[in-house]
Amino acid sequence: MVKYQDETLDRTFAALSDPTRRALLARLGERDCLSVSELATPFSISLPAIMKHLDVLSDAGLIVREKTGRTVSCRLTAQPMEQAMNWLSRYAQFWSESFDRLAAFVEDQPWSTQPSMPPNVQLKLQASRSRAGSARRRKKSTPPGRKPRS
Repeated sequence: MVKYQDETLDRTFAALSDPTRRALLARLGERDCLSVSELATPFSISLPAIMKHLDVLSDAGLIVREKTGRTVSCRLTAQPMEQAMNWLSRYAQFWSESFDRLAAFVEDQPWSTQPSMPPNVQLKLQASRSRAGSARRRKKSTPPGRKPRS
């Protein structure tokens, strides 16, 4: 198995694995630049928790923070996300080709609502149907509780 060793890619996917961080990125995608307090407004978590999420996003290179006076603003950066998309697109192409081959195979084959079975399996099913009417005996079991000593 080939291991893809790129720390940037690892940090990007680790940062994207959390739904709060993805939501923060989505908010930044809607507007060019937002202050930390504007980013934190819709979330029901504390401002220090938001700051920790922003630290992870910043370490991954997904956002850049800029301080103007007392206001810290955040904006998206594209490069790490672009690397992740390039990595994913290779696998999307693989799966797309595989699904195309599967679709071509299925379209060439006549589709039946009845599953086709080999003749020997059909014979076994017919044989088992003849005994289908017989009732099974119930297993005898000991009553619940402790067993008497012998």
